[in-house]
Amino acid sequence: MDGKIVSRLILEARMAAANAYCPYSEYAVGAALLASDGTIWRGCNVENASYGVTCCAERTALFAAVAAGHRAFDALAVVAGPDGGPPASPCGVCRQALAEFCSSDMPVYCASLSGENLKETTIGAMLPDSFSRSTMSRS
Repeated sequence: MDGKIVSRLILEARMAAANAYCPYSEYAVGAALLASDGTIWRGCNVENASYGVTCCAERTALFAAVAAGHRAFDALAVVAGPDGGPPASPCGVCRQALAEFCSSDMPVYCASLSGENLKETTIGAMLPDSFSRSTMSRS
């Protein structure tokens, strides 16, 4: 993917992280999901005192895009954590949610909040045996 697009996604994810509601973990996460039409959807983590109600940044971005009618995506950037630390990475629930709408070869860019320590991977590499529609098919 073009370096300018990746830089823009990282910047958008950083801006999304600034809106995170994380009074319990104090771990802000931002995500920027690039729809196939070029629209960028931002998401941040939104925590809740009842932890199960918490929603991750990646799913916040994905669900907003899907609610607006988007079903095809080209890339995702996720930022979180301290500079110098390991790059952020989507949790298992987010990986499965993304696998529902994104191709296994869709690039995912993970970085710290500053955009340092950039790691590139794919949905398929993060979740090689995702649960899918074909898993549910009745023979």
